[in-house]
Amino acid sequence: MGAVRKTITVTDQQDGWIKAQIDAGRYTNDSEYIRDLIRRDQGRSAELEAIRAALIDGESSGEPRRFNADEFKKRMLTAHG
Repeated sequence: MGAVRKTITVTDQQDGWIKAQIDAGRYTNDSEYIRDLIRRDQGRSAELEAIRAALIDGESSGEPRRFNADEFKKRMLTAHG
């Protein structure tokens, strides 16, 4: 995988936080920390997109029906013991 060099600007407080994460042994350098933040943000975005898609599927699946919890439990017990 290729790499692209980026220059970013952070506040003194943010720089202190990054350094504290490195000093605590969570990361070996600034770049590793920033890459981890990006990976986590990408994961959250993918999760949100999956939720949005599920909501759209649910909304377009038709009119809602009444849910009988007792009947559902009986069906599940019959099917799965």
